[in-house]
Amino acid sequence: MATHCQVLVVGAGPAGGSLAGRLAAEGLDVVLVDRLADLRQAAFSSAALPRSAVERFGLPACVQAAQWRGWQLVGPGDSQRCWDAPESLGAVLDFGALRLWLAERATAAGVQLRLGLTALSCREEPGGGMVTDLRGAGGERTTIRSAWVVDASGEGRALLGEPPDHTLVSGVGVEWLLEVDEARWRSWSERLSFFMGSRWVQQGYGWIFPMQPGQLKLGVCRLEQAGHHQPPLAGELQSLLERTGLADAPVLDRHGGRIRSTIRRREPHRRGRLIGLGDAVSTANLLGGEGIRHALLAAEVLAPLLARAVRNGGDGHRWLGYHALGRYEAKLRRALGWRWSLSGRLARRTWLGLNGPRGDARLETLLSGLAGCSAADLSALLFEYRFERYGARALPYLLGWR
Repeated sequence: MATHCQVLVVGAGPAGGSLAGRLAAEGLDVVLVDRLADLRQAAFSSAALPRSAVERFGLPACVQAAQWRGWQLVGPGDSQRCWDAPESLGAVLDFGALRLWLAERATAAGVQLRLGLTALSCREEPGGGMVTDLRGAGGERTTIRSAWVVDASGEGRALLGEPPDHTLVSGVGVEWLLEVDEARWRSWSERLSFFMGSRWVQQGYGWIFPMQPGQLKLGVCRLEQAGHHQPPLAGELQSLLERTGLADAPVLDRHGGRIRSTIRRREPHRRGRLIGLGDAVSTANLLGGEGIRHALLAAEVLAPLLARAVRNGGDGHRWLGYHALGRYEAKLRRALGWRWSLSGRLARRTWLGLNGPRGDARLETLLSGLAGCSAADLSALLFEYRFERYGARALPYLLGWR
């Protein structure tokens, strides 16, 4: 049986769940669908956020697995560098709990949530409006008619498809949730630990993040390089487990994922009444593999524009609605900031270059220059891409001179 609504949002991740709730709070008729039957499944995300993002998006304690107040950078060899602050600098999220909280908040605002539905295609009807075809978990087909469709399906871009004439840079990762005793948990608690250099992970990095007491997240990721041999990630993860003394820890969950983004984010964000959101329009940042806070920011930008478009005519052709959505790409670009493309170029240069001694030597030079930074400075550098905090010492590296 067909469903009719004003806005169909495909994907109940951070971007889609947040947008649906915001639109419903504005009084719009919204349907939110997701291919998962349980939003706690497939919870791949290292999910470390700075305190500013936690506060900005009002994320409650129930989605925060742990607090962190410091950094530990290990590598390129076995050298360790640590920075600590006297107060919390951010939180590590329980990604499954975050998705569930966003969905529950959306349904409380009036969103109709339908799980276990995979979007197959959408098309614009001659008389106005959109028709989206979906498949249920059992193979059954259904159709949803709406004035607008938002593709928040992630890097797979289920409805938007691949961006034309734009090369996607891909990153792939594997992450395990480990159970550890209190002593080992405390040795990794309150810090975000990263392992960098070709002897840790070829063309990528590893991490250990604290979760709730007795649990740690350990993972590895890399940028993919076509035509270049890269060791299996499973072997890199096993090596990280062994070298950190965690190989005997029971594994509570195994998951993996992929991000794919363009460097400059110049791909089309809209095709008629189909609008892209979050990872579907490259808001996952390649430097730190971050997607959550940028997806939430994209929903914050799009919500008032789409609400105005709906109110000024469901067909989307009245001038005010068209004009509002016409500003979406520019407003999102400004919200993400001018440093975005610079961070993408730096990600490609840094991670793809970590394939041998020469890349390791460049990384050692860069990390050595961080010695005078505080933990807060490092957070500004890595989360806000404030490379000017690093000063002139970074310029030769950023420009590729060394």
